[in-house]
Amino acid sequence: MSESKASVTWQENKAFMGVSPSGHNVQMDGGKEKGASPMELILLGLGGCASYDVVSILQKSRQEVQDVRCELTAQRADAVPAVYTDIHLHFIVTGKDIKDKQVEKAVNLSAEKYCSASRMLAQGGVNITHDFEVIAG
Repeated sequence: MSESKASVTWQENKAFMGVSPSGHNVQMDGGKEKGASPMELILLGLGGCASYDVVSILQKSRQEVQDVRCELTAQRADAVPAVYTDIHLHFIVTGKDIKDKQVEKAVNLSAEKYCSASRMLAQGGVNITHDFEVIAG
């Protein structure tokens, strides 16, 4: 097992500055005035993790990827704690001669094997679904 260390420091009101284990600053704001809320960052983290996997897998399969966008749609519980209950990831992959089968494989491998954020959230009870579309570039 590896250990990671991060810190979060209160700034004012509902605003906090996080410092990631790699030393990057991340502005957070529960009031959403100075930055994304912590729960929004969880959603973005999932999208970033899955997108990284999809791009990496497509590049390794020699697909000419020009752009990958992941649009996330999430539902949260009405009661406290207002956890995410359902998250849908829609990948839009643009490139030259991109094969649907390769994108499907990349999305599935990310979801089922590689994306740590996806696996962690799914094991915590979040229903995570995926789909994709390919646009000729």
